[in-house]
Amino acid sequence: MENYLGELAERLQITVRTISEDLVVMAMPVAGNTQPAGLLHGGANGVLVEQAASSLALRRAPEGKLPVGTELNVSQLRGATEGYVTATATLLSQSRSSMCTQVEIRDESGTLTAVGR
Repeated sequence: MENYLGELAERLQITVRTISEDLVVMAMPVAGNTQPAGLLHGGANGVLVEQAASSLALRRAPEGKLPVGTELNVSQLRGATEGYVTATATLLSQSRSSMCTQVEIRDESGTLTAVGR
């Protein structure tokens, strides 16, 4: 299964749970992760939004073309401090030159921690 993850995702132990043309689900451990606290508690949501949205864009790109230029808007609702955070990216709209994706980040209890587009 192609997952389009890079070095940062590997370092943060991000794993792909589901990937298809219309849906990407990724998870990342928060507790015990050795990355700087600011990256995990404030930035984990942003990292997951970027990884999930980029993976979905790559899956939806026309044959032989790579998407360029990602603009992210992440609303932090609360920090994640335990267990895993899970990102679910879904396609909202797509035209010939752009696409809009919504990414919801939830902690292990299912509480929404961030929303990104």
